[in-house]
Amino acid sequence: MAADKAVQLSNAIRYGSIEEVQQLLEEGADVNVKLNYGWTPLLFAVQGDKLEFVQLLLDQGADPCAKKDNGATPFIIAGITGNVMLLELFLSKGSEINEHDDNGFTAFMEAAWYGKEEALRFLHDRGADVNMRRIVDEEKRALNKGGATALMDAARKGRFDIVKALVDEMGADVNICDNRDRNAFVHALSVTEQEPWSQTKEAVASFLLEKGADTTKRGEGGKTTLILAVEQLSQELVKAILEKDEMDIDDADKNGQTALMVAVEKGNCNIARMLCEKSARTDIGDLIGIANRTYNNYMAKLLCQFGAKASLSQPDSNQVQWTSSSRRWGSKLQDLAIMYRPMIGKLKIFMYEKFKIQRISQGGVYLGFYDGEEVAVKVFNAGAENANREKTCHEKCRHSNHQLNYYGSEEQKTCLYLCFALCEQNLEEYFGRAENTDLKSKDILKTIFQAVQELHAFGFGHQDLHPSNILIDATGKVFLADFDKSKKLVGSDAEKNDIITEDLKGLERLVLYIAMRGQTCFEDLPAQCPKDIIDNIEIEDLRARLGSPVDKIPVSEQLVNLLQHPYFWSNQMKYRFLRDVGNETRNAKQEESRAILEALDNDKNLFKDWEKKLDQEVMDEMTTVNNRKVKKPYKNCVTDLLRLIRNIGEHLHEKNDQVKKILEKPEEYFLDRFPELTMHVYQTLDNLSYYKHFPNTQTLSHL
Repeated sequence: MAADKAVQLSNAIRYGSIEEVQQLLEEGADVNVKLNYGWTPLLFAVQGDKLEFVQLLLDQGADPCAKKDNGATPFIIAGITGNVMLLELFLSKGSEINEHDDNGFTAFMEAAWYGKEEALRFLHDRGADVNMRRIVDEEKRALNKGGATALMDAARKGRFDIVKALVDEMGADVNICDNRDRNAFVHALSVTEQEPWSQTKEAVASFLLEKGADTTKRGEGGKTTLILAVEQLSQELVKAILEKDEMDIDDADKNGQTALMVAVEKGNCNIARMLCEKSARTDIGDLIGIANRTYNNYMAKLLCQFGAKASLSQPDSNQVQWTSSSRRWGSKLQDLAIMYRPMIGKLKIFMYEKFKIQRISQGGVYLGFYDGEEVAVKVFNAGAENANREKTCHEKCRHSNHQLNYYGSEEQKTCLYLCFALCEQNLEEYFGRAENTDLKSKDILKTIFQAVQELHAFGFGHQDLHPSNILIDATGKVFLADFDKSKKLVGSDAEKNDIITEDLKGLERLVLYIAMRGQTCFEDLPAQCPKDIIDNIEIEDLRARLGSPVDKIPVSEQLVNLLQHPYFWSNQMKYRFLRDVGNETRNAKQEESRAILEALDNDKNLFKDWEKKLDQEVMDEMTTVNNRKVKKPYKNCVTDLLRLIRNIGEHLHEKNDQVKKILEKPEEYFLDRFPELTMHVYQTLDNLSYYKHFPNTQTLSHL
């Protein structure tokens, strides 16, 4: 019965009178009932643009923010109808001006899509974000969906008046890109059955060009804007794009088709001549053959005038012999290797989604070949400040051991291409796969510390130390990358120290992230290292020293010093260190040694009753001399624990088999029972500036 009432109510709203609706509500119909796809009576009323019905339903308790299954609200649907009174009503009922559905559509975007100019202006006046990009979930983003703006929607629909208002009056950015890296100009050039080519779309595209639209973006299938304009047979747009001279006229789509090839296939001689006069290559593709097959003799004659030859033989792509060293990118590199692409100096690249490795704020990172070597190509706008920083830093650090290898650069039109050694994954991705356990945390961190220290020595600070900027190649080698935010170490000592200190803070966070093996997002790390993490005591001390550099050591030398920190020591080195310090107990009469021993024993409760943590067989053996039990040979203090460790190290070979078996790996035996001992001894000696027993740099270099 309730279901019948719900259907009757929805039908009355869509096709009936307000009296019928009122009567059904009085008879108990649910004002907030949800039908198929989450439609409620209020949503039906808004869809039907029936203000009086909407007001009645709200008065009867309808939820003004109820959502359809796709997340659309009454306010967003009011953007479709363009009813300003409804929009104002729902804002007064708690709707948010930029609220969006699950596909990222806002009321402002819907108004642009459906050409509701009055509603668009109202929403803009009320604070709608004109440059908001469609927000979608991670699953949709992984498929490159979302990211479009109201301007892109209006451009795709060919709504010239809306486009003009958005750009000239509301400040819409013509070069914002969606998640497929398409700007509004590409959207204007794109056609579907629902959005065919039209004069208004051509007018929109021309207007966007006048407003500085970037012509280097691509459409579906990797088609350049020039190819798209040729497909629409728009001589005006082809001419305008060529005059901007921002792109390679011979650039091709994923099928290897150039703009000239498309013009020949379309049979448009005027456009073909225009392209040839701009020096489009006539030796790519069987242009004469295409013209002959369509009996276009005028086209064939035109092409011959510009150097095209009949029966041009093409290389057999299957004969391209090449093997990638990359497991992850190999198949895509193979596709790129056999594909025709116009060379940019020594670089072969196709800036198409299939070959994109990473999206960055002002471009992307793509697969490519530089002088025949497989590379990762970071693409910037030529002249951009971050591009200059990245290039300058890499050129100065060419002989680095730990920075990502830099091959060289190329520049064409508006783009700067920086070419680097190709890696398999970044650190976030590495930790995201449970099977990745080969690289040990200490080894990763040691390399990063060395990389940052090396960078400082070259005269730069990184300023953006993040797991995504640490790369791992096919052999498992770790590199520091991404220097587009780097700063030169210039100016006063204080200014240089500030830059270095910023890197030390970044390392402080990385230490914890890497020690936790990426269990927690880098942006959400806990304040302290969890107790269940191996070496948590050393980790916390290392982080403390990074966060608050030691005053007695210059900031520029902090990393050199910290590379000798106990965290980077092997268990054997820690054990050797404890044995050597334990040997100081033999020099208790010397003033320096006495001061050290007093400092070690300063806290009487530290390691109290340490004997209870050792096997009785070990204590019995170590307190027996000539088969006689020695009465209390060791006291409850740190120095006597160290003395015992030293004695075991010196005399273990003399002990019985049972003790030898228990102490088969003495370094593990003592470090497991006294995990805080190494740091206590290290901190004590460091505070006294007594470095005699610290492992030297040469020893640590073999870690």
